[in-house]
Amino acid sequence: MNVIFPRFLKSSYRKEPLISLLITMGVVDALIGGLDDSWSLFTFGLVTAGISLGVKLWRIQQRRPLPEEEPVVQHYLPSRSSSPTLPMLTVTKKKPPHQK
Repeated sequence: MNVIFPRFLKSSYRKEPLISLLITMGVVDALIGGLDDSWSLFTFGLVTAGISLGVKLWRIQQRRPLPEEEPVVQHYLPSRSSSPTLPMLTVTKKKPPHQK
């Protein structure tokens, strides 16, 4: 739980920072209002968080799924490795110069 929750928050803030900020503000306002018996702040926080969450869910539903593309296969070698079109590589051995 401790590992998953921060990753979820980070990815949420990266994708939609404004909506995530409004949700956080609403939850904090609701907590402060609930603990201090300030029902107007509690209600405002719940309304803010609820509307922000609703907008976020609505935007998720509005996104169209991307069409899946077929993977492109890249061949780095020709289909036949003994193709006559490629020249044969030969290594010539050179003798080092004589040292005196």
